[in-house]
Amino acid sequence: MNAPQGLKINRIAKGKRPKFYLDEPAAERLLATVSALITELTVLHKRVDNVKRIADKKDVVLTAEFENFAPDAKALEERERWRQAYMAYMDRVLAIVDQEFAHA
Repeated sequence: MNAPQGLKINRIAKGKRPKFYLDEPAAERLLATVSALITELTVLHKRVDNVKRIADKKDVVLTAEFENFAPDAKALEERERWRQAYMAYMDRVLAIVDQEFAHA
């Protein structure tokens, strides 16, 4: 999400997360994981939709290019760095869930 110019948005939510399965840490971990993935998928869908709509407005057909695209080594490295960063983010989410259960 892009904030309006001059507005800073915290990337880490503050406050307590809602708990749905107070006696089931594994269920809470799963729910936290699924929630984070749903959020990421929603952002991804919005961005892909934006690319498609911009291409359509410019009369650019990208369907075949999307299907046949083969990333170069640099792109593969960048994707791997992003994947590792996202996995680290998920580890932090799960650590927060675990910490909340340890103090419950």
